[in-house]
Amino acid sequence: MPLLITLNTFNTDSGNLTVFEKIIPGTIKRVFYIYGTGDAPRGGHRHHKTWNALICLHGSCRVYSNDGETEEYFTLDNPATCLILEPKDWHTMDTFSSDAMLLVLSNEYYDKADYIDEPYALKPLLVQ
Repeated sequence: MPLLITLNTFNTDSGNLTVFEKIIPGTIKRVFYIYGTGDAPRGGHRHHKTWNALICLHGSCRVYSNDGETEEYFTLDNPATCLILEPKDWHTMDTFSSDAMLLVLSNEYYDKADYIDEPYALKPLLVQ
């Protein structure tokens, strides 16, 4: 399941410094950011190998995650908050504010073969 963490942040009179280190396994090999999305949802996949760390640097967005057992929504609206997605976490991002800028750090280079686009099958409710 995803893990929502608070990054180490140092506040001074001259501004804030937030540190991202030793958060996901391996080294960071890919960095990208999402902005100007309008009403379009993003994501809709999980991975074979890739871990992702999501930080909404400005504005806000919502992240849905499903690991095949549990589904959950997260709101990212603070640049000192980071959502860690494991490879098994099928996810979408939506409800972007007009000023949202979502930073994503990955421990793998882009590889289309690493993507799994199909969501997990929903588990039927048990009726008693």
